[in-house]
Amino acid sequence: MDMLVRLRRDIVACTRCRDLRAYCADIARRGKREFAGQSYWGKPVPPLGEASAAVLIIGLAPAAHGGNRTGRMFTGDGSADWLARALFASGFATQPTSHARGDGFALKDAYLSAAIRCAPPKNKPSPRHIANCASYLRAEFETLQDVRVVVALGKIAFDRALRLLADAGYELPRPRPAFAHAAITSLKQEGSGRALALIGSYHPSRQNTNTGKLTQEMLDAVFAKARSLL
Repeated sequence: MDMLVRLRRDIVACTRCRDLRAYCADIARRGKREFAGQSYWGKPVPPLGEASAAVLIIGLAPAAHGGNRTGRMFTGDGSADWLARALFASGFATQPTSHARGDGFALKDAYLSAAIRCAPPKNKPSPRHIANCASYLRAEFETLQDVRVVVALGKIAFDRALRLLADAGYELPRPRPAFAHAAITSLKQEGSGRALALIGSYHPSRQNTNTGKLTQEMLDAVFAKARSLL
């Protein structure tokens, strides 16, 4: 079986965080008036993309009424709208909208994952939740042999990316890179000479987009940088 196919299957069946499984299932049962009549996914959400991707995008977690409803990363909520537009603008997606599985949205030379795969209460995963999901992200990164750019959406994803890259043998600059929007960190892997760039970005959450902390132009520019680095 293909490694990514097996990983996706294992992620969907994961029960490492029973509290998150119970929370996601409860959200799926109760739903939301806006989505009345729709059947929720209510399980861990698998990644999106192919093994040949050159850009790895790491988010925080599925949204309770986004990915937890649709069963696809960054699909069906406000954050998905912003990200889909930015990805399409730089040629990393087939269309500028991501509403539901089967809607035609697909990634091009990009792979979309997250620090955790279940929607956490108040969008705040615990260190235990992040640690329980770490092996999935590590296995994905080991499979994505062509990655040259990593885009981390938010500080939690940025910290997770630094840990991931350090564990994979990449030399981190000293002092340790701090999270900053659109900041680029270049890293090389010891022994292999393999190099990649890590780009931080504010997460396209309502907390950032509604307050103007993140604009569409700012997010578009992050992926334009990722495209230029390829």
